[in-house]
Amino acid sequence: MAAPKRGRSASAQSKPGRSLALILIAIVALTGGMFASGHDTPRLGIDLAGGTSITLRAVPEKGQESAINKTNMDTAVDIMNRRVNGLGVSEAEVQTQGSRNIIVNIPKGTNSEEARQQVGTTAKLYFRPVLATEASAGAATASPSPSASSSASGSSSSSAKPKATGSSSSSATPTATATSQGRAASDALKADASSSPSPSATPSANSSSAASAAATKLEAQYTALDCSKKAVQNTAGKDATAKEATVACGKVSGVWYKYLLGPAAVDGTDVKKAQAVYNTQTAAGWQVTMDFTGKGSDKFASITGELAKNTQPQNEFGIVLDGQVVSSPYVSSSITGGNAEISGSFTQEEAQSLANMLSYGALPLTFKEDSVTTVTAALGGEQLHAGLIAGAIGLALVVIYLLIFYRGLSVIAIPSLLVSAILTYVIMALLGPGIGFALNLPAVCGAIVAIGITADSFIVFFERIRDEIREGRSLRPAVERAWPRARRTILVSDFVSFLAAAVLFIVTVGKVQGFAFTLGLTTVLDVVVVFLFTKPLMTILARRKFFANGHKYSGLDPKALGAKPPLRRTRRPSAPVDPKEA
Repeated sequence: MAAPKRGRSASAQSKPGRSLALILIAIVALTGGMFASGHDTPRLGIDLAGGTSITLRAVPEKGQESAINKTNMDTAVDIMNRRVNGLGVSEAEVQTQGSRNIIVNIPKGTNSEEARQQVGTTAKLYFRPVLATEASAGAATASPSPSASSSASGSSSSSAKPKATGSSSSSATPTATATSQGRAASDALKADASSSPSPSATPSANSSSAASAAATKLEAQYTALDCSKKAVQNTAGKDATAKEATVACGKVSGVWYKYLLGPAAVDGTDVKKAQAVYNTQTAAGWQVTMDFTGKGSDKFASITGELAKNTQPQNEFGIVLDGQVVSSPYVSSSITGGNAEISGSFTQEEAQSLANMLSYGALPLTFKEDSVTTVTAALGGEQLHAGLIAGAIGLALVVIYLLIFYRGLSVIAIPSLLVSAILTYVIMALLGPGIGFALNLPAVCGAIVAIGITADSFIVFFERIRDEIREGRSLRPAVERAWPRARRTILVSDFVSFLAAAVLFIVTVGKVQGFAFTLGLTTVLDVVVVFLFTKPLMTILARRKFFANGHKYSGLDPKALGAKPPLRRTRRPSAPVDPKEA
């Protein structure tokens, strides 16, 4: 029995509908996700939406070149984020670019000069004695404060004290607690004023009355302070100098507290080193260790010795960063030796965050402005309008070229361009909330350039098909024979474009990265569209008479292409045989 002929396998070539269904499902899913997320338009960059963009370059102190590292840069970003949020900006973006640059993008409606001052200055870190504190919004239960102790001392006492402090400081009557806190604040201000050194042995009545008026004003500020309000959290006591008492807000275990703080006793620059460590010896959990400079050691020993004589909460010191209390540990004895540890119910993330903030006070880095760009909303709108017009003109020129030179094949190329545009738009809209991608003017230029790259892939495929038709083949075999060679050319071309975009993205800083990112994204989408849409659609249309018979408007007319006549196999004529004689 003769073996049956081997038929063509059920592949993407014979079943192009599968590829078309796959890409259409992907488009529907991505579009649905875009509308479900509530972000149906791409996020616009500063140059299109308007706002201020600041590029800062890290400069290490002399002999501290190794200070420019990921940890220090991330800490600086965190501090700058706090400062920008203090301006009331909800959509600001602070991120590192490269190894030594920080980009701060602040949207329209923000004072650019104030923003520059906020992000460009060094962080202000102080250790201030706590005079009074209470939870905002009438919270009745106070969370225990972490304890600060000498590294040499045991941790058993420090681990037990927060629990006792928590039980003793809680109160069943919020009103009584607030009243007692108010009296404590008044008494603490009087005690602080009396303990402050006078510039002369016999202070005048005017200076005494001025100090009393200042204390009364500060007490009123403390009483009226409501740290549960977001607008107040980053601005309370923000402009206070190191030598004067102030009020501040701080967050403890998810609850916002208000603080009345005395003059700074230790400056952040007195901290030589701070790091988060896990105490494996006593199983005390995560702790923050601090090493002080020589002067800082003396200051810290002096203030902790004074605080240890007081009761809760006046045995606490507030660690204040840019006017906000980031921690308020208590002490039970004078801490000497130049090192200390802060222990409490820290998670690893909380301990590392506090250590980073303490380190920033002595961070051997300064930041210099490389560039500041301020774009008004009107100018941004004009630039966006101009970019869209340029894109429309480029697309129109490509469509006209396809209609003139490829005629009926433009029925394949134009929908392919449309599919590529839809995918690009939807993915850009999703990347905004996803990774913070912002569409800026260079990114728009990258999208316009991508129109040409995508059209070039179609042209390569179409020309390969025409070459096969010129060799005398019919359309369906010509499509299948042309695809492998066109595929190799398209992949090589797109790989080179993607490689160039990747290198450009890595080595550049700022807005140029937007161009490189968009170019790389659209290059990848070009491969997806050609493989899953253009080729399957061409396979389907090759079965239609309009294309298969080479209509003169199909773009595949054999006569117009100068095709050779098809080769036909014929049997060789047999040689004449002379008749044999009988």
